[in-house]
Amino acid sequence: MGRKKSLLYATLRKTSNMVEWCLPQDIDLEGVEFKSMASGSHKIQSDFIHQLEMPGHYSHLEAFYDDKKGVLPAGKDTPTSQQPVHWLPSIHRYMYPEMKITHPAGCMSQFIKFFGEQILVLWKFALLRKRILIFSPPPVGVVCYRGICRRTGKARFRMPLEGILKASQHVLLLPAVYCCCCLANVSLPGLGGTVPESKPFFYVNVADIEMLETEVSYVACTTEKIFEEKRDLYDVYVDNQNVKTYHEHLQPLLKINSADKEKYRRLNDQRQLLMYSQEVGEDCSSCEEDLFILFFMEQNNRIFQTLMEVSASQDKTLTAEHARGMGLDPQGDRSFLMDLLEVYGIDVMLVIDNPCCT
Repeated sequence: MGRKKSLLYATLRKTSNMVEWCLPQDIDLEGVEFKSMASGSHKIQSDFIHQLEMPGHYSHLEAFYDDKKGVLPAGKDTPTSQQPVHWLPSIHRYMYPEMKITHPAGCMSQFIKFFGEQILVLWKFALLRKRILIFSPPPVGVVCYRGICRRTGKARFRMPLEGILKASQHVLLLPAVYCCCCLANVSLPGLGGTVPESKPFFYVNVADIEMLETEVSYVACTTEKIFEEKRDLYDVYVDNQNVKTYHEHLQPLLKINSADKEKYRRLNDQRQLLMYSQEVGEDCSSCEEDLFILFFMEQNNRIFQTLMEVSASQDKTLTAEHARGMGLDPQGDRSFLMDLLEVYGIDVMLVIDNPCCT
């Protein structure tokens, strides 16, 4: 279908799925009813159910479409003056605009609690633009959110989003895709022009295998265990809190090092400080989502700013001191740095000793 601006309401009938309503009304949506209510994402005995308050009445959806269609991404053939995501000035623009209006409130907090220090492993893979596939068994719950934006004090409508954190056994599926994409935000202009965009595919199933075979960078979720056996389709496979890769050269990135532990400690310290400020009424403008995005964006900016400065220097030598200044472990993150330089095409000579060879 390509990337088209459309809003639709799909329903499950006794015999098949169907698109009951859509805007624009003349758009070609052939097959989309099976993507919007994907097979394999539900259970027969029990599931999560969402219904319209007034079936057959779509005025609120029409209002939502009119309000949001201006920030939805333009199609490939549609002229647009929108700058790349990493150039936009507002913190809320450092993400795919369509995700900002569909993720559930509080998903960042659940994401941090669920993955713990493994967030830093996902962060490295996201920054390297790897193909990340997140698995969790069905059902994929449907949660409707009507968030309150503290910054404006106005209600914000959010579309129904599949994804639920069930006790400590199931990953928060679709919000996890959103959160993973937020890990790799960079606000430095002119960086990564040749680096592939990490595409958020959200839910995928076996019908998407042919499409995934052509992708070089994505974050997606699935409820189909068969995907784990198809190792040529992904670089990183996430099963609950277990992050793994079958690529030998990526294995070192799975290890949590001292610098990772320090970053995770600082992230939690900042979260605790924010929650305390909110409790005593000192800070009513910030939210945990902003803190999460800004934390990793500042970390990414520091890394790339240092790399570009070294690249512009006369000797182009990146030392252990530079690595520590970027918040990285000189030895533990050596493999990560080498991959980062290759992916982003940064001309720097790494002179950090390999611990395996000393």
